Amino acid sequence: MTGRLTEQLGNYLMMRRALGYKLERVELLLGQFIAHLTESGTPDGFTIDDTIRWATAPQRSSWWHAQRMSAVRGFAVYLHAIDPTVPVPPSDLIPGSAQRAVPYLYSDQDICRLLDATGGLRQPFRRTTYRTLLGVLAVTGMRVGEAIRLDVGEVDLDNQVLTIRHSKFDKSRHIPIHASVATALRAYLDERRRCTTLPACPAVFVSPAGTRLLPSNVESTFRILVKQAGLEPRAGRCRPRMHDLRHSFAVATLLDAYRHDGEPTTAMAVLSTYLGHVDPNATYWYLSGAPELLALAADRLQQHQDNQR
Repeated sequence: MTGRLTEQLGNYLMMRRALGYKLERVELLLGQFIAHLTESGTPDGFTIDDTIRWATAPQRSSWWHAQRMSAVRGFAVYLHAIDPTVPVPPSDLIPGSAQRAVPYLYSDQDICRLLDATGGLRQPFRRTTYRTLLGVLAVTGMRVGEAIRLDVGEVDLDNQVLTIRHSKFDKSRHIPIHASVATALRAYLDERRRCTTLPACPAVFVSPAGTRLLPSNVESTFRILVKQAGLEPRAGRCRPRMHDLRHSFAVATLLDAYRHDGEPTTAMAVLSTYLGHVDPNATYWYLSGAPELLALAADRLQQHQDNQR
């Protein structure tokens, strides 16, 4: 049945991806689960005990165990609809809730220190690539994956617009950029073209070998830059992450709306669309943990209440 499970896994992933889910991690986990069934000598199917043994095998956090079980449970529900004899693990079998990291809000000085740290990277082109990449992330609020997947044909420097295709939940959007960002990208692309040893690659941001950047390499390089920039964790769950450049952009945008007597509600709606959020609640989460923003919101509320009297 293992061969059949592999076939059913392909059908399961195809069905869910048609609904807009990416499922890269789920595909990896379920592939590992099926391989585990084969290696353990139970190729004809699985029991709930099998799922527990596999999900809890790695010596990692209960949250990770719950993630593994969640992947198997989703697949089991699909199989059970086809064959009622397939067992479905209870949803509360392995409790574990994800603890979101506390956003590390970068100051302008922090971002400048990160950009300066790129000067310590070895290859000149690698320095240019990461300086430009981090700068673009800081001033556009793009997801790291969106920047890595960005192709040259999706950059319209004349009209100062980036096109983000097939991002989270398979959504696409246009991002207007400032003239300074267009200038920086034009300079980078000119430098990229001057590197004649680079093979043809559609990606905007490429490695010195001319290949699209790998997320794992980008993350490891960012950790090096954080260390060189001297950025320290502010708490156990508040550590510098690349994704927090997005948080910082969101907070800075709304702070600007408050400080310049803008309309925060309108700014929030525009910001949510700009960031590519399907649900505005996701944008509100990005604004958590910003005391200055909370203080400005409280002042605005107090002014409104005073005007109603």
